[in-house]
Amino acid sequence: MISLEQVSYGYEDRLTLSDLTVRIAPGSFHFLTGPSGAGKTTLLKLLYLERRPVSGRLLMFGDDPAGLDAARLTRMRRRIGVVFQDFRLLDHLSLRENVALPLRVAGRDVAAHASDIDELIKWVGLSKRGSAHPPELSAGEKQRAAIARAVINGPDLVLADEPTGNVDPEMGARILRLLVELNSLGTTIVVATHDLGLIRSAKTLVTARTLRLIDGRLAQGVAL
Repeated sequence: MISLEQVSYGYEDRLTLSDLTVRIAPGSFHFLTGPSGAGKTTLLKLLYLERRPVSGRLLMFGDDPAGLDAARLTRMRRRIGVVFQDFRLLDHLSLRENVALPLRVAGRDVAAHASDIDELIKWVGLSKRGSAHPPELSAGEKQRAAIARAVINGPDLVLADEPTGNVDPEMGARILRLLVELNSLGTTIVVATHDLGLIRSAKTLVTARTLRLIDGRLAQGVAL
C-alpha cells in the first residue's frame, strides 16, 4: 500500500501540492491527470522519492521513507521503476546497455541476466534494435526502451510521466498496452497524462482510477 495523508509540497508562499490524501492499492492502475502546472510531475517525484513532503505523511510499501537509513532507502527506490517523458537514455550506450543499466547500478551481474535483458527487449518489440544507440531510435522506440529499463529490476511500482506525450496515437496505444500487461502481472501502475483520449481508450483494457489535480489539489477520483 502507498498512501499520502494530507501531503503538501512547495514553499510557504506557494504550495505546488496541498493537503493530498490518496491511497494506491498494490496491483492497481491509476491515471493522474490535470492541466499543465497542476502538480502531476511533482506528485510523481514524491512517489519516486526525489522530493519529500513539507507536511503530511507519505508511506511507501508501508514504510515512511523519511525514517529510513541510506541503505534501506536505496532498497526502497529499487522497488520503483520510472518512465520519463524525455526518455533519459544515455546516448553513448546501446539500447541493450541502457536497459541493463539499473542492474549495473545495483551491482548485479549483467552477464548472468543476459536472458532477462533479451526477453524484455523482445517484449517491447525491439529485438532488432538492441545494438542501436538512442540517436538512431525513433521516439516510440526510445519510450519502449525506457519502459524495459524501468522494469528490468522487477519493480513493485511503475510511474510513467506522460509516456505517450512524444509519440503518435498508434504508438501511444502500444505503450498503453505494455503498461496494462505489466499491471496484469501484479505491478502497480501510475500514469501521469494530460491525454484524456488515452484514458478513455483504456476502458476496454483495464479497470483504472483517475485522479485529477487542479492547482495542486485533488479534484476528483473516479473509476473508468
